[in-house]
Amino acid sequence: METLNVLALSGSLRKNSYNSAVINALKILAPDHVEVEVGEIGDLPLFNPDRENEKIASLENLKAALKASSGLVLATPEYAHGISGPLKNALDWLVSSLEFPYKPIMLINTSPRASHAQAHLREVLTTMSGRIVEEACVSIPLLSSGLDSDGIVNDKDIASVLQVAFKAFCDDIQACR
Repeated sequence: METLNVLALSGSLRKNSYNSAVINALKILAPDHVEVEVGEIGDLPLFNPDRENEKIASLENLKAALKASSGLVLATPEYAHGISGPLKNALDWLVSSLEFPYKPIMLINTSPRASHAQAHLREVLTTMSGRIVEEACVSIPLLSSGLDSDGIVNDKDIASVLQVAFKAFCDDIQACR
């Protein structure tokens, strides 16, 4: 089976973030033929259209990872009914990139009550011509669970939800090739 490369981004910069933990768990749970690259958005400067033609190492790395990927996985916390500032900043840097349009996207919501951020994220991604794979979008109750990535992997119910959604994501990517 052909290897799939998937880029996964957490919208949180917190050290013990549930969003980062679920991304890292997905990397562990991924089938052998899928390579999940955990991307970094914390080093991106604040978006400034005047800098779009500059060579910014963190942005070049993100664009290269996105270009090399067959799909994008996003997990973000909700702040003031919106997506996190770091993730919005990263998306703003990518809005005019050639790497983003029509990229298959899986969304992971780690707090089912964070519906505003998910709606906001969907609006931004749709505007950017991202292709959200509905069957791969999941909401899992990690808020206040105390679970880290190993705890998520070892929780059979949560791990199963992630694996089923990720399989749907990978199947969609394969079917569209």
